Amino acid sequence: MTTAPSGNVATRLRGRCLCGAVHYVVDDAFVYALNCHCSKCRRATGSAFKPFGGIERQKLVVTQGAEHLLTFGDAHACHDVHCGQCGSLLFSVVRESAWVHVTLGTLVDSPAIHPSAHIFVGSKAPWYEITDSLPQFDELP
Repeated sequence: MTTAPSGNVATRLRGRCLCGAVHYVVDDAFVYALNCHCSKCRRATGSAFKPFGGIERQKLVVTQGAEHLLTFGDAHACHDVHCGQCGSLLFSVVRESAWVHVTLGTLVDSPAIHPSAHIFVGSKAPWYEITDSLPQFDELP
C-alpha cells in the first residue's frame, strides 16, 4: 500500500505476465483508461486493440522477475516492456518516460477505472467492429 495525495492509503493492484515470471504492483489510481486501435498496439498485443490504463511511472513497481524484462524501443524514451520468457506486453513507458500505460489484461485484480473511449480508430483493424457506445476518436482526443 502507498499513501495517496489525500492521505488515504491507495489500493495496490497485482499484475503478471502469462507465464508468471514477471509480477508487478500498481496503485489503483489510474488517471485515464482507453482502448487503443493503432497498428503498433495491435501488433504488440496480437489483438484488435490494447485496453490500457495510464498512470505516473513511479506508481508501478516490478516485484518479481525484473531480470526477465525485455524492452522494445528506446530505453530512455517511449518503449514497450514485455516478459522475456513468454512475451506478454506488460506496460508501455510513454510521455517522456514519466508515465506508463499498463495493459489491463495483465492485471490480476480489477481496477476501479474502465476504458472511457476508443482511440486511433482511424487505423483500426478493418475486420473488427466496435459495438459499444464509448466515444471513438480517429487519433488522440
